[in-house]
Amino acid sequence: MTETTAAEGTEEGVGEGAGEETDTLSRLEQEGEIAADYLEGLLDIADLDGDIDMDVEADRAAVSIISDGSGRDLQKLVGQDGEVLEALQELTRLAVHRETGDRSRLMLDVGGFRARKREELTVLGTKACKEAKEAGEPVKLRAMTPFERKVVHDAVAAAGLRSESEGEEPERCVVVLP
Repeated sequence: MTETTAAEGTEEGVGEGAGEETDTLSRLEQEGEIAADYLEGLLDIADLDGDIDMDVEADRAAVSIISDGSGRDLQKLVGQDGEVLEALQELTRLAVHRETGDRSRLMLDVGGFRARKREELTVLGTKACKEAKEAGEPVKLRAMTPFERKVVHDAVAAAGLRSESEGEEPERCVVVLP
C-alpha cells in the first residue's frame, strides 16, 4: 500500500484512510467481544455477578465489568490498589491474543475502579504542574503503574508542561518538568 499525504489528497487516499478507520474499529470491537466472552466465563466460574460493557476509547478496546447491584463481589476482581485488576487485564489481553494472533492494548475496568483512579491521578498531575511552575523545579511523583503514569502524563500535557518517566519497574515514576 502506498502512503498518501494530505497534500496529495486524492480520492483514493481518502477512501483508503476511511477504510483503515473502519477496519481498526471493527478489529477493536472484535477484541471487545472476545474479552467479554472470556470475562463472562470467568465470572461464571468464580460465581460472581456483574454486567459487561464494551466500548472503543482512544484507539483501544475498553471493557468494563459493572456491578449489578451490591458491588461487593467485584472488589475481589480489583484487589488491593488494583493489583488483581492489572493481572486480570493481562489475562484478558492474552485471551484476545490467542484468538486474534495480534497483541491487544485492551483496557479493563471493574466496578469503576479505573475511572475513579483516572480522576484522582488527573488531579495529582494538575497539582504537580502547579507546584513545578511555582517552584521552578522538577516535581518527582511516587512510583506508579504504566496506566497511572499515562494518565499523569496526559494531565501534564493538558496543562501545557512536559513530563518524563524515570526509574525501573516497579519503582518507575513520573517527573513533572517546569
